[in-house]
Amino acid sequence: MHIAIIMDGNGRWAKARGLPRTAGHKAGAEATRKIIAAAKKLGVQYLTIFAFSHENWNRPKAEVGFLMELLKMQLKSQIGDLHKNGVRLKVIGDRARLSDDIRVEIEKAEKLTVSNDGLFLQVGLGYGGRQEILQAVALSGGDAGKFEAALFTHGIPEPDLLIRTGGEKRISNFLLWQIAYTELYFSDKLWPDFGEADLRAAIEDYALRERRFGGADE
Repeated sequence: MHIAIIMDGNGRWAKARGLPRTAGHKAGAEATRKIIAAAKKLGVQYLTIFAFSHENWNRPKAEVGFLMELLKMQLKSQIGDLHKNGVRLKVIGDRARLSDDIRVEIEKAEKLTVSNDGLFLQVGLGYGGRQEILQAVALSGGDAGKFEAALFTHGIPEPDLLIRTGGEKRISNFLLWQIAYTELYFSDKLWPDFGEADLRAAIEDYALRERRFGGADE
């Protein structure tokens, strides 16, 4: 039902080809477009992708600026197709550090697609799992019954499968609360090289697993 993806490896993909990191990010954006289409084709109901983390703000200013411009361009160029294909967009994370023009584009895209009932696409932007938890605790006043309602992902089922590309085997502060019992899948493919066949392989691997949620194996 729900797949989450940590899209890693754009920089290394570019370096291996003697290209600037910006070329890797452009290739990564194209890979993202294809994976969104593939997820919808394969019947995935919810897809959450980690586009820009809370910690990514610490990257060189020029790289952050390029990523923000790329994001704005992708919102403008792809939202029409996403809407036409029934995709609903929701951006999760701290928007306070985003420029006004990007916030406007996000709000327009969310409003345009709010009634779509195809793939539900969540994009982590300026997102950090620890930061989300701390904010939810503050907003709920420590009331456990109100805590989950204060999360960015309120109303969305927890991920069944988390995929990380690029060969690294860590969570990197992504959906820390939500992935308590999520199955993990690590791919050595760098994100720009990750395609529909790789997504299918991850789903097929997941299908062979037995999820017990802490219970005993009978």
